[in-house]
Amino acid sequence: MQYKYVAYNQSKQLVNGKVDAPSETVAQEMLTYSGLKTVSLKESKPLLDMNKVRGTTYKIKNKEIIMFSRQLALMIESGFDIAASLDLLESQIGDRNLKRVVGEITQDIRNGLKPSQAFAKHPVAFSSLYCRTIAVAEETGNLEKALRQMAEHIERNATAAKKVKGALMYPAMTMVLGVIVVLAMVFFIVPSFEKMYASMGAEIPITARLLMSFADFLKTYGIFLLAGIVLAAIAAFAATRSEQGKYQRDSVMLRLPLVGQVIVLSELSRVAATIATLFRAGVPLPEIMTLASQSCENRVIAKALTDVRQEMLQGQGLARPMSQRPVFPPLMVQMASVGENTGNLDSTMETVAASYGMEAEDKTSAMTGLITPISGILIGGFVGFLAMAMMQTMYGMMGSL
Repeated sequence: MQYKYVAYNQSKQLVNGKVDAPSETVAQEMLTYSGLKTVSLKESKPLLDMNKVRGTTYKIKNKEIIMFSRQLALMIESGFDIAASLDLLESQIGDRNLKRVVGEITQDIRNGLKPSQAFAKHPVAFSSLYCRTIAVAEETGNLEKALRQMAEHIERNATAAKKVKGALMYPAMTMVLGVIVVLAMVFFIVPSFEKMYASMGAEIPITARLLMSFADFLKTYGIFLLAGIVLAAIAAFAATRSEQGKYQRDSVMLRLPLVGQVIVLSELSRVAATIATLFRAGVPLPEIMTLASQSCENRVIAKALTDVRQEMLQGQGLARPMSQRPVFPPLMVQMASVGENTGNLDSTMETVAASYGMEAEDKTSAMTGLITPISGILIGGFVGFLAMAMMQTMYGMMGSL
């Protein structure tokens, strides 16, 4: 959500603007961390949110953001100011959507906005985590370092997601092939059997009768079966439109055999990487937990992170609230405790991210290795049954002759 604010800056000047945050409390904290003393803060509800409209019409690829971040870091490190760096990059960017975004950011910076504020106006391209990291880097003077950290963070997450999708591609293709085989059997092969036996008056083998019965069932009730599946899908989609429904859906996903473990490990790997990146950039730990929960796709884990943040603000630290929630494995809790005690939370969380990332990849490969032979056996069974039915049909026809 977006909030409009009026506040005094550190120079006692009255300023106004907008800030993106999940709640009014978080928006207030973000303004305080930015050195602003809030006079008024209220939710902004535009008649037409252009960011959402643009988000539905285009999406900038992760590789474009990664390359842009690294090139910008290199140019700033070489001595260029950020506006001149953005001008040079804009002329070299091939993606027209990113080119337009960079042009608008450059103009906003020249009009007096901070880089983090200019980036925050384009949430489709730059996440709240990205913008907050830039905001902290503005205060510490390590903008090029923060840009490289965000490039590495985005690349790490994108690589992990790509591996999971690639591992599940073969089972999905196998299922599609199985559906095509069944449809071809029902609408092309079985009808030819029926015509041959009807013309010859021969006795129909048991396998052919089973195929014909299955084909008749699909022809008679197939439309109702399809309608039932569509209605169930619509009902499930409607039920998950609310926050409570989405929470219940994510809770069910975590309890699924094999898949649930992969989701937990993948999400916690991203959470740990986010904590490591932001802690190294100098973001305060309470805000790190807020940004980590915002970037988490599973709402069960996101709520657990929010609860941990609330108890952390009450003085219980990070590891203790984590240990009271089963969604966080013992390794993550122990490493959080070590990081708190030694002040090396970025290093310990980076270790957790790498460990859980590899484990998620291994479990995904194991799951794929299990699904692949099962799907192969099912399709092979269909094809074998069909071949046997055809052979028995041919022998039956020869016997009748």
